[in-house]
Amino acid sequence: MDTNSNKYTFIYAALMVIIAAAILSSAAIVLKKPQQKNVEIEKKQNILTSVKKGLEANEADDKTAYIESEYSKYITTSYVVNSKGDKIDGDAFTVDLNKEQAKAVEERKLPVFECKDDDGSVKYVLPIRGKGLWGPIWGYIALENDMNTIFGANFDHKGETPGLGAEINQTWFSDPFAGKKIFNKQGVLVSIKVTKGGAAPGDIHAVDAISGGTITSDGVTAMISDCLATYENFLKNKNNEL
Repeated sequence: MDTNSNKYTFIYAALMVIIAAAILSSAAIVLKKPQQKNVEIEKKQNILTSVKKGLEANEADDKTAYIESEYSKYITTSYVVNSKGDKIDGDAFTVDLNKEQAKAVEERKLPVFECKDDDGSVKYVLPIRGKGLWGPIWGYIALENDMNTIFGANFDHKGETPGLGAEINQTWFSDPFAGKKIFNKQGVLVSIKVTKGGAAPGDIHAVDAISGGTITSDGVTAMISDCLATYENFLKNKNNEL
């Protein structure tokens, strides 16, 4: 075949495209499992962080093994509930909150993770998801067994502004949530407000907002309020059981 012909050029180009596509497809298949494992480990680490466990992961010789061990040790139970607070079929770890939030509230699957601490006390971890300034934000709220007091929290984002809204994933922002109450004295779910200008001293339902990150801070407030509202019946039912 004449190597200078248009036919040769077309066949050569087509073969190169096919070969490149095959290589990329093979690479995607090879990398899929490691990528899925990384996502799983990150999720387990975030759940652990909300209950103040697994905090030495970055110093561990084998980070994956360390997180797996801590998760198996402390996250002893997980299940799915509905908006009525009843347990339903499902795997809490694989529930996709983004998909669930697109459904009507009464149709949603709500994951719950229980952490049994070294002293025997149980913490209840609830995943949350919402909208920031530039994209999705998410996190985990861990409650004491009174189903009212926040034990710990952690948050993250997809693309909030560096130095401003992106600061929600810093411990200086999440640590003040510990000890706050989500129900008032009358038993009404009031959630936690991220307050611009700073929470009033002694306000057990508020924390300081991020300076310059008002929209992201408001997003965190709405995320916590909206998500906790879907768990309200579960929280009340569980509190009555204890």
